[in-house]
Amino acid sequence: MPLRRPVLTGIVALGVGFAALGALATWRLSVVEPFTTTASGASLYDFTVPDLDGHDAPLAAYRGQVALVVNVASECGLATQYPGLDRLYHRYKDEGFIILAFPSDDFWQEPNADADLQKVCDARGVTFPVFARSHVRGASRSPVYAFLGGSGQGPSWNFAKFLVGRDGRPRAFFGSLVTPESPELHEAVQRALAETAAIQP
Repeated sequence: MPLRRPVLTGIVALGVGFAALGALATWRLSVVEPFTTTASGASLYDFTVPDLDGHDAPLAAYRGQVALVVNVASECGLATQYPGLDRLYHRYKDEGFIILAFPSDDFWQEPNADADLQKVCDARGVTFPVFARSHVRGASRSPVYAFLGGSGQGPSWNFAKFLVGRDGRPRAFFGSLVTPESPELHEAVQRALAETAAIQP
């Protein structure tokens, strides 16, 4: 009888460990293709989202650029990617590249209200646009994430990355553990920047 509790604890711990490994495998997912969306013919740049001040922010302001859309969370361990994301942004921004960050508490690691998030981002040296908190998964996900993940692709954790072409259509999905420094991400950004697309004004 005294041995049952340790054995049970060990089994539970082993199960948690396997679950964590499975989650890590999902986060490491690199590129997911092909992409389809729930909104036929739509573009990321057709949407308007709230900014951190609660004002409407039309994404049309970024039409014609290549965008990396990232769901961020300030209390996540992967928030160490913030500096790398900012370096990535500055490396390619003069070629027509933008990073669009969408804070989310869907994974329970963004406790800050919108009013406080600008201070958090400023403290981390973030210079790319950061919008209001939103849902990135499930039935209540925002229209932006419903568009991006229409065929089932979507964040399994914070700091997942959708690459969107100049035409506003998704090109690739990078899991949360694909860092801003990864060659795969840089190569995909460079390919997207090199595309010639018919951009509507």
